[in-house]
Amino acid sequence: MIAGMDSAPGRLSHLNASGEVHMVEVGDRPATDRRAVAEGFLTMEASVLALVLAGRAPKGDVLAVARVAAIQAAKRTWELIPLCHPIGLTGLEVLIEPSADGRGLRLEASARTTGPTGVEMEALTAATVGLLTLYDMVKSADPAMTIGPVRLLEKTGGRHGAWHHPAAVPS
Repeated sequence: MIAGMDSAPGRLSHLNASGEVHMVEVGDRPATDRRAVAEGFLTMEASVLALVLAGRAPKGDVLAVARVAAIQAAKRTWELIPLCHPIGLTGLEVLIEPSADGRGLRLEASARTTGPTGVEMEALTAATVGLLTLYDMVKSADPAMTIGPVRLLEKTGGRHGAWHHPAAVPS
């Protein structure tokens, strides 16, 4: 048996018995309530942050555009990530706020579904595309902005239960 064949935590479930990549079968799994939360950061010059927070960025309400982009991206994750299943999201919340260090923005995406597979990739995709959209909307004012880190904060539901990032405070 090839290492990583079972679906235990830390194993590579996307390999078949021959070691080939395949899409995991989830049809026999029970539907459970699932939630995943991801966050990401965009650092920028203080003057650009002030424009964004005041709603005076040259391209308008960049926070609203980024929220919509994050939602759209989460709904289309299966089209972007080759082995993801299409998931019927039951909810997606996007929070954009100044980062705790005051050097930029923090974007948090919380995805929910009831189904046989998790929504971690949807939350991570939402966070990443939301940040890319923010970058795009204000890049002329600060092309040296930096995206990252982007990380999964927590997930609930499914066979493996709840998980929280070791450095994150559970919500």
